Amino acid sequence: MQPIPLVNPDVRDCSELLTVMADPDCRTGGPAYEMFRGLYLNDPDKKWLEEHKIRYDITRIPGQVICGEWIKTKGHYHQSAPDGYAFPEIYEVLEGEALYLLQKIDLSDIILVNARKGDLVLIPPGYGHVTINPSEDTLLMANLVSSAFTSEYLPFEKMQGAAYYLFADGRRERNPRYPETIPELREVTCYGKPLPEPFPQQALYSCVGDEKSLAFLNNPGSFLKEYQELYLFM
Repeated sequence: MQPIPLVNPDVRDCSELLTVMADPDCRTGGPAYEMFRGLYLNDPDKKWLEEHKIRYDITRIPGQVICGEWIKTKGHYHQSAPDGYAFPEIYEVLEGEALYLLQKIDLSDIILVNARKGDLVLIPPGYGHVTINPSEDTLLMANLVSSAFTSEYLPFEKMQGAAYYLFADGRRERNPRYPETIPELREVTCYGKPLPEPFPQQALYSCVGDEKSLAFLNNPGSFLKEYQELYLFM
């Protein structure tokens, strides 16, 4: 596949991450990461994506440490689809390595997913998530998501971040603003592990035009059994 031009990014400044950092006295600035939203290779792809209410994005996160933590995204939850279940999202690591910190909205489950180039990570309904670049190398990742919802950042901002903080020196500490009853961080590795069918089995952009493999993005309640077959829960 020919490269998709990455132009006109939305740039997240480091100062915008201060509300989710472990150190409340953290002071920093400058570019943190870039988000390229609504990408497509050609007009037919653009038309198909728009008709199916799906958006293809790429995010570029240069490796850096901010106030002792590996650089991370701000974190967000998803709104509910018309069927009553929260919209899911799927990521593909294009370059580098990533940690995806998932936490169920009722805090009954908290998962740290290890991923590297070529891996697909599906965020199931009901989980908020943060992406962390745990290295000095640039993380480049793509995602497919419904265009029918907007991300909800406020829950993470109110709690000064996710339930756990990951530091560059290897420490993993519970966020003291969360209840002491939250579960231990459950870690999984998805290196090379495929998603169950009918979820995508290949590079995400190759799925553009494949209505069957992307139907879950706007109809999350129709795939409850399949979510339980993810490596996240095995």
